[in-house]
Amino acid sequence: MAKAADEHERRIRARAIRHWREDGSPKGRMEEYLERARELQAFEDHPDAALLPNPMTQHHGEVVPQEPVEEAELMENLGEFPGLLSDQGDRSTVPMTRKKARQVLRED
Repeated sequence: MAKAADEHERRIRARAIRHWREDGSPKGRMEEYLERARELQAFEDHPDAALLPNPMTQHHGEVVPQEPVEEAELMENLGEFPGLLSDQGDRSTVPMTRKKARQVLRED
C-alpha cells in the first residue's frame, strides 16, 4: 500500500515539476504547482467524479428550508457621511486664504 502511495506522490511531483519548468521556473511558487498537480491527478484517478451532477440543482426547489428565510432589509446609514474635509485623511491641496482660515476658526 505504501508503495502505491509513493508512486502516486511521485507522479504528482513529476507533473508539478514539468508544469513549473514550462512556466519558466518561477521562484517560491512550487507549492502552487504541487496543488494544481494534485487536482489534475485526482481528475485522472476519478474521471466519473468530475461529471457528477450538482446536488443543488437536483431537487428543483422541492426541498423546503428548515428555518424560514427572511427578506433582507436595507438599513439606513445612521452614521455621518464624510464631507469635503473629514477625518478620513482628506486634506485641502492648497493653502487657505486668511479669510477662509478665519471662517474655519470661527466655526470651531
